[in-house]
Amino acid sequence: MSKKFENLCKIMHGGIVVIIRSDNTEEAHKVAEACIKGGVGAVEVTMSVPGALSIIESLARTYQNGEVVIGAGTVLDAETARAAILAGAELLVSPHLNAEMIKMSNRYQAISVVGAMTPKDVLETLEAGADMVKLFPADSLGPQYVKTIKAPIPQASIIPTGGATPQNVHEWIEAGCDAVGVGSYITKAHKKDGDYNKVTLAAREFVEAIAKARQFRR
Repeated sequence: MSKKFENLCKIMHGGIVVIIRSDNTEEAHKVAEACIKGGVGAVEVTMSVPGALSIIESLARTYQNGEVVIGAGTVLDAETARAAILAGAELLVSPHLNAEMIKMSNRYQAISVVGAMTPKDVLETLEAGADMVKLFPADSLGPQYVKTIKAPIPQASIIPTGGATPQNVHEWIEAGCDAVGVGSYITKAHKKDGDYNKVTLAAREFVEAIAKARQFRR
C-alpha cells in the first residue's frame, strides 16, 4: 500500500483536517501539538504562519511514524509546494486551482486538496488531478450546497472549509463530505487564558462528534 493512499485513508477515516493560522511561530507549533493530542489525524500549517516550514519540518520529524498527516496550507504555486514537500509535508492545500501546484504534488505523491466553489470549479479541479476538493468558502454555502454538487458529480471527494461545528458537523457528513476543514473553533480555544488544554478538548470534541455522525449515517 502506498504512503499516499494510507494518508488519504487516514484523512477520510478521521474526517477532519485542522487549519492552523497564527502570527506567532511558537503558538502555531503548540496549537498543532495540542490538536494532535486531542486525536486529530491531520493538521495543516498555513504558509502565512511565520516559520511555517520549520514547524512542518519539526512536526514531520516528531510524527515520522505516520500516525499523523502533516500538511501545508495556502500553497499557491509549485515552488511553495516543493518547499513544503522538502520540509516533510505530505498534504498540500490551496484555496484556488493552480495546475502546476497539483503537478508538483502528484510528482512527489503528496495529497492535494484544492479550493473550488462552483460545479465548473469542482470539475476543473478534478480534471487537473487534485485528490480532494476544498469547498471554499463553505460557511456561506452550507451542507445543502454539497448535496447539490454531489448530485451531478458524486465522484468528487469534498472537504468543506469554514462553517462546521461539533453541533452541525453531522449535517456536512450526511451531505456527503469525506472530511471537514476546521480552524478557529479549535485553534483559538486557548486565546482567553493561554490554556492549550482547551485546544485539545475542542479537538477531541470535534473528533467525537464526527465519529458519532458517521455512526448515524450508516
